[in-house]
Amino acid sequence: MNTEKNERTLVKDHYENFPVASFLIPKYYRKDVSIVYWFARTADDLADEGNDDPNKRLDELNKFENGFKKSLNGESTNFHFIQLSKMISDKKLPAKYFFDLLSAFRQDVVKKEYEDFNEVEIYCSRSANPVGRILLELFDINEKEAIISSDKICTALQLTNFFQDTVIDLEKGRNYYPQNELKKFEVTQKMFELKENNPNIKALVKHNVERAQSLFDEGKNLLKYLNGRFKIEIKWTIAGGEEILNKIRKNDYDVFTNRPKLNKIDFISLFIKSIF
Repeated sequence: MNTEKNERTLVKDHYENFPVASFLIPKYYRKDVSIVYWFARTADDLADEGNDDPNKRLDELNKFENGFKKSLNGESTNFHFIQLSKMISDKKLPAKYFFDLLSAFRQDVVKKEYEDFNEVEIYCSRSANPVGRILLELFDINEKEAIISSDKICTALQLTNFFQDTVIDLEKGRNYYPQNELKKFEVTQKMFELKENNPNIKALVKHNVERAQSLFDEGKNLLKYLNGRFKIEIKWTIAGGEEILNKIRKNDYDVFTNRPKLNKIDFISLFIKSIF
């Protein structure tokens, strides 16, 4: 079985917007990066895919976490967990990052709305930022400023995904737009449910889009700590997120009618720009 190929196929099937574990990742790191995304995507699917009820999802996540714990103790027979635990041991990665991801996925099962942006940020600190920190650890980048910048980029990517998946999340009963900001812009949950693309919702979405853009702008400081193909990969990833925000702007902040996504031409164009 070509495990690396299968893991990278899983990544490709799930990440349509951002280049993940692409050919730009040096071959030496691809297996490690792919197994990290295997962990994240598998757990995320347990929390979010299909029609299982919340209790079933939580039960499956608990089983997944127990399997992970066993692998850390050298007791697993699961090939993927064995590979992951070996990587964590060999690279001296903090297991906490993986447990943080699992806690965020559990939260998705039970938490349907967020009171303010601080709550959203705390969620992102466990749902997205750990992935960036793991990559920095793998590439032996440990400057504090780099970590802070990585967190901003990862949070911005997570927020961008929220905007992109507004309708999908609504269908699952979730709304990641902060409740206090709904009140500020005089938006009701009913407007979301009816998919009313009125001036109030447009103003709310614009406010959130521009905040995500600011995080991208601030996080680009990370690039000065990177080099080679990995730097291009991260530039490409950031550009993908920013292009989704641009598509939302061009669509007059309508997040209901057309789900913004990148096409092949977008990927090629963004890649070329990322080289320079």
